Amino acid sequence: MTKTAPTPPPGADPLDDFLCFSIYATGLAMNRLYKPLLDPLGITYPQYLALVALRTKEGRTVSELGERLFLESNTLTPLIKRLEAAGLVTRTRDTADERVVRIHLTDRGRAVADEALRCVPAQVAAASGLTRARAEAMNADLSVLRGTLLKR
Repeated sequence: MTKTAPTPPPGADPLDDFLCFSIYATGLAMNRLYKPLLDPLGITYPQYLALVALRTKEGRTVSELGERLFLESNTLTPLIKRLEAAGLVTRTRDTADERVVRIHLTDRGRAVADEALRCVPAQVAAASGLTRARAEAMNADLSVLRGTLLKR
């Protein structure tokens, strides 16, 4: 005799109990929130993250940037090329090892990153409706979860 999964009660949706779905759907909602905030700056959300990462540490290598953003090179390379075409970053070969490519913000890229950092985080915080303490706790919990999953 084959066991079948229990039938959920009428109106119950199993997706509501999936942590992975909650994280996924929240990520989509966050992207929708960021889009109109970043459009006036002429950048996308992944570009915003790259600019912020470069503003924090200028001259990162492509591999360092990929590690920091959790992006594979097949996703990161086109993103960097678009940022370069927009005049926001430059790519240079490392002087000690020419196989290594370093990414640098241009003056324009620095200005866009600074403007984004000046206004976007406060707008996102306000839109979230979370207190600072709750947002920090949630961020810490998600960081622990990410670390645990990456170890697998």
